[in-house]
Amino acid sequence: MKIAVLGTGMVGRALAARLSGLGHDVTIGTRDPRATLARTEPDGMGNPPFQTWAAAHPDVALAPLGEAAAGAELVVNATNGSGALSALEQAGADHLADKVLIDTSNPLDFSQGFPPTLFVKDTDSLGEQIQRAFPQTRVVKTLNTLNADLMVDPAALGAESSVFVSGDDPAAKATVTELLESFGHTDVIDLGDISTARGTEMLLPMWLRLMGALGTAAFNFRIVR
Repeated sequence: MKIAVLGTGMVGRALAARLSGLGHDVTIGTRDPRATLARTEPDGMGNPPFQTWAAAHPDVALAPLGEAAAGAELVVNATNGSGALSALEQAGADHLADKVLIDTSNPLDFSQGFPPTLFVKDTDSLGEQIQRAFPQTRVVKTLNTLNADLMVDPAALGAESSVFVSGDDPAAKATVTELLESFGHTDVIDLGDISTARGTEMLLPMWLRLMGALGTAAFNFRIVR
Protein backbone atom coordinates (compact mmCIF):
# COMPACT_ATOMS: atom_id res chain seq x y z
CA MET A 1 0.00 0.00 0.00
CA LYS A 2 1.16 3.56 -0.67
CA ILE A 3 1.14 5.35 2.68
CA ALA A 4 1.94 8.95 3.59
CA VAL A 5 3.09 9.62 7.14
CA LEU A 6 2.74 13.32 7.96
CA GLY A 7 5.29 14.35 10.58
CA THR A 8 9.02 13.84 11.08
CA GLY A 9 9.14 13.44 14.85
CA MET A 10 9.44 10.27 16.92
CA VAL A 11 5.97 9.00 16.05
CA GLY A 12 6.32 9.70 12.34
CA ARG A 13 9.72 8.05 12.18
CA ALA A 14 8.62 4.97 14.13
CA LEU A 15 5.51 4.44 12.01
CA ALA A 16 7.28 5.11 8.71
CA ALA A 17 10.08 2.66 9.51
CA ARG A 18 7.68 -0.07 10.61
CA LEU A 19 5.36 0.36 7.65
CA SER A 20 8.29 0.33 5.24
CA GLY A 21 9.66 -2.79 6.91
CA LEU A 22 6.30 -4.48 6.34
CA GLY A 23 6.60 -3.81 2.62
CA HIS A 24 4.51 -0.67 2.22
CA ASP A 25 5.59 2.18 -0.06
CA VAL A 26 6.07 4.99 2.47
CA THR A 27 6.59 8.72 2.03
CA ILE A 28 7.04 11.07 4.97
CA GLY A 29 5.40 14.44 4.51
CA THR A 30 6.85 17.65 5.93
CA ARG A 31 6.21 21.35 5.39
CA ASP A 32 9.66 22.05 3.94
CA PRO A 33 11.78 19.02 3.00
CA ARG A 34 14.89 21.11 2.38
CA ALA A 35 14.70 22.70 5.82
CA THR A 36 13.95 19.34 7.44
CA LEU A 37 17.05 17.77 5.90
CA ALA A 38 19.20 20.82 6.68
CA ARG A 39 18.79 20.53 10.45
CA THR A 40 21.90 19.22 12.15
CA GLU A 41 20.99 19.60 15.83
CA PRO A 42 19.01 17.10 17.93
CA ASP A 43 15.35 17.96 18.40
CA GLY A 44 13.79 19.13 21.65
CA MET A 45 13.56 15.52 22.86
CA GLY A 46 17.23 14.85 22.16
CA ASN A 47 16.57 12.72 19.09
CA PRO A 48 19.10 12.91 16.25
CA PRO A 49 18.24 15.18 13.32
CA PHE A 50 15.99 13.81 10.62
CA GLN A 51 18.83 13.60 8.11
CA THR A 52 20.52 10.98 10.30
CA TRP A 53 17.33 8.91 10.47
CA ALA A 54 16.71 9.31 6.73
CA ALA A 55 20.18 8.03 5.88
CA ALA A 56 19.41 4.85 7.80
CA HIS A 57 16.03 4.44 6.05
CA PRO A 58 16.70 5.02 2.34
CA ASP A 59 13.49 3.26 1.29
CA VAL A 60 11.36 5.98 2.92
CA ALA A 61 10.87 9.03 0.71
CA LEU A 62 10.50 12.64 1.89
CA ALA A 63 8.14 15.11 0.22
CA PRO A 64 6.06 18.23 0.90
CA LEU A 65 2.84 17.52 2.76
CA GLY A 66 0.59 17.96 -0.27
CA GLU A 67 2.72 15.81 -2.54
CA ALA A 68 2.97 13.05 0.05
CA ALA A 69 -0.79 12.99 0.64
CA ALA A 70 -1.65 13.20 -3.06
CA GLY A 71 0.30 10.08 -3.90
CA ALA A 72 -0.98 7.98 -1.00
CA GLU A 73 -3.79 5.48 -0.62
CA LEU A 74 -3.78 5.93 3.17
CA VAL A 75 -2.52 8.86 5.24
CA VAL A 76 -1.22 8.91 8.82
CA ASN A 77 -1.33 12.13 10.83
CA ALA A 78 1.71 11.89 13.10
CA THR A 79 2.06 15.62 13.74
CA ASN A 80 1.76 17.13 17.20
CA GLY A 81 -1.76 18.05 18.20
CA SER A 82 -1.33 21.81 18.11
CA GLY A 83 -0.18 21.66 14.50
CA ALA A 84 -2.42 18.88 13.22
CA LEU A 85 -5.16 20.92 11.55
CA SER A 86 -2.75 23.34 9.87
CA ALA A 87 -0.59 20.46 8.59
CA LEU A 88 -3.63 18.69 7.18
CA GLU A 89 -4.83 21.92 5.57
CA GLN A 90 -1.44 22.22 3.91
CA ALA A 91 -1.69 18.60 2.78
CA GLY A 92 -4.93 19.62 1.07
CA ALA A 93 -8.54 18.53 1.41
CA ASP A 94 -8.58 17.29 -2.18
CA HIS A 95 -5.57 15.07 -1.49
CA LEU A 96 -7.26 13.63 1.61
CA ALA A 97 -10.75 13.14 0.18
CA ASP A 98 -12.10 9.57 0.24
CA LYS A 99 -8.92 8.32 1.95
CA VAL A 100 -8.48 6.69 5.34
CA LEU A 101 -6.67 9.07 7.69
CA ILE A 102 -5.15 7.54 10.81
CA ASP A 103 -4.95 10.24 13.47
CA THR A 104 -2.43 9.58 16.24
CA SER A 105 -2.25 13.14 17.59
CA ASN A 106 -3.27 14.43 21.02
CA PRO A 107 -4.51 17.92 22.00
CA LEU A 108 -1.68 18.65 24.41
CA ASP A 109 -1.18 22.27 25.51
CA PHE A 110 2.32 22.96 26.85
CA SER A 111 1.83 26.73 27.13
CA GLN A 112 1.86 26.56 30.93
CA GLY A 113 4.71 24.07 31.11
CA PHE A 114 4.69 20.42 32.14
CA PRO A 115 2.50 18.49 32.63
CA PRO A 116 0.43 19.82 29.75
CA THR A 117 -3.30 20.36 29.77
CA LEU A 118 -5.71 19.48 26.94
CA PHE A 119 -6.81 22.29 24.63
CA VAL A 120 -10.00 20.40 23.77
CA LYS A 121 -11.84 17.88 25.95
CA ASP A 122 -15.14 16.70 27.45
CA THR A 123 -17.54 17.88 24.73
CA ASP A 124 -15.23 17.61 21.72
CA SER A 125 -11.96 16.05 20.63
CA LEU A 126 -9.16 16.73 18.20
CA GLY A 127 -10.23 13.67 16.24
CA GLU A 128 -13.71 15.16 15.81
CA GLN A 129 -12.27 18.53 14.82
CA ILE A 130 -10.24 16.86 12.11
CA GLN A 131 -13.28 14.92 10.86
CA ARG A 132 -15.37 18.11 10.73
CA ALA A 133 -12.64 20.01 8.92
CA PHE A 134 -12.27 17.22 6.34
CA PRO A 135 -15.74 15.69 5.97
CA GLN A 136 -14.81 13.66 2.89
CA THR A 137 -11.91 11.99 4.72
CA ARG A 138 -12.44 8.79 6.71
CA VAL A 139 -10.77 9.63 10.01
CA VAL A 140 -9.81 6.86 12.44
CA LYS A 141 -8.33 7.81 15.80
CA THR A 142 -5.88 5.26 17.19
CA LEU A 143 -2.43 4.70 18.73
CA ASN A 144 -2.63 7.92 20.77
CA THR A 145 -2.51 6.13 24.14
CA LEU A 146 0.99 4.63 24.02
CA ASN A 147 4.50 5.68 23.10
CA ALA A 148 5.99 5.53 19.61
CA ASP A 149 8.06 2.38 20.17
CA LEU A 150 5.09 0.40 21.46
CA MET A 151 2.82 1.69 18.70
CA VAL A 152 4.83 -0.33 16.21
CA ASP A 153 6.15 -3.15 18.44
CA PRO A 154 3.66 -3.93 21.23
CA ALA A 155 5.29 -7.33 21.81
CA ALA A 156 8.27 -5.51 23.34
CA LEU A 157 6.28 -5.31 26.60
CA GLY A 158 6.20 -9.09 26.86
CA ALA A 159 2.49 -9.06 27.67
CA GLU A 160 -0.71 -8.38 25.78
CA SER A 161 -2.05 -4.83 25.91
CA SER A 162 -4.90 -2.90 24.33
CA VAL A 163 -5.29 -0.25 21.65
CA PHE A 164 -8.44 1.54 20.57
CA VAL A 165 -10.01 2.71 17.32
CA SER A 166 -12.64 5.44 16.92
CA GLY A 167 -14.26 6.46 13.66
CA ASP A 168 -17.48 6.84 11.72
CA ASP A 169 -16.60 4.51 8.82
CA PRO A 170 -16.63 0.76 9.61
CA ALA A 171 -14.60 -0.12 6.50
CA ALA A 172 -11.94 2.44 7.42
CA LYS A 173 -11.71 1.00 10.94
CA ALA A 174 -11.36 -2.48 9.48
CA THR A 175 -8.46 -1.31 7.30
CA VAL A 176 -6.77 0.34 10.28
CA THR A 177 -7.34 -2.68 12.50
CA GLU A 178 -5.62 -4.87 9.90
CA LEU A 179 -2.61 -2.54 9.95
CA LEU A 180 -2.53 -2.56 13.74
CA GLU A 181 -2.60 -6.34 13.77
CA SER A 182 0.31 -6.37 11.30
CA PHE A 183 2.26 -4.39 13.92
CA GLY A 184 1.51 -7.12 16.45
CA HIS A 185 -1.48 -5.66 18.29
CA THR A 186 -3.70 -8.50 19.45
CA ASP A 187 -6.38 -6.58 21.38
CA VAL A 188 -7.86 -3.83 19.19
CA ILE A 189 -11.03 -2.42 20.71
CA ASP A 190 -13.51 -0.56 18.50
CA LEU A 191 -14.96 2.14 20.74
CA GLY A 192 -17.51 3.38 18.21
CA ASP A 193 -17.86 6.61 16.25
CA ILE A 194 -15.34 9.44 16.14
CA SER A 195 -16.84 11.10 19.24
CA THR A 196 -15.35 8.27 21.30
CA ALA A 197 -11.94 9.79 20.59
CA ARG A 198 -12.76 12.09 23.52
CA GLY A 199 -12.16 9.14 25.83
CA THR A 200 -8.78 8.12 24.49
CA GLU A 201 -7.55 11.71 24.26
CA MET A 202 -8.57 12.28 27.88
CA LEU A 203 -6.47 9.28 28.90
CA LEU A 204 -3.38 11.38 28.23
CA PRO A 205 -3.31 13.18 31.61
CA MET A 206 -3.38 9.75 33.27
CA TRP A 207 -0.74 8.41 30.86
CA LEU A 208 1.58 11.32 31.65
CA ARG A 209 1.25 10.84 35.38
CA LEU A 210 1.86 7.12 35.05
CA MET A 211 5.02 7.89 33.11
CA GLY A 212 6.17 10.12 35.95
CA ALA A 213 5.32 7.57 38.62
CA LEU A 214 6.87 4.62 36.78
CA GLY A 215 9.89 6.51 35.49
CA THR A 216 9.41 5.09 31.99
CA ALA A 217 7.17 5.40 28.93
CA ALA A 218 7.44 1.65 28.25
CA PHE A 219 3.96 0.69 29.45
CA ASN A 220 0.47 0.41 28.04
CA PHE A 221 -3.12 -0.07 29.14
CA ARG A 222 -4.68 -3.54 29.24
CA ILE A 223 -8.45 -3.89 29.29
CA VAL A 224 -9.31 -7.05 31.21
CA ARG A 225 -12.78 -8.45 30.65
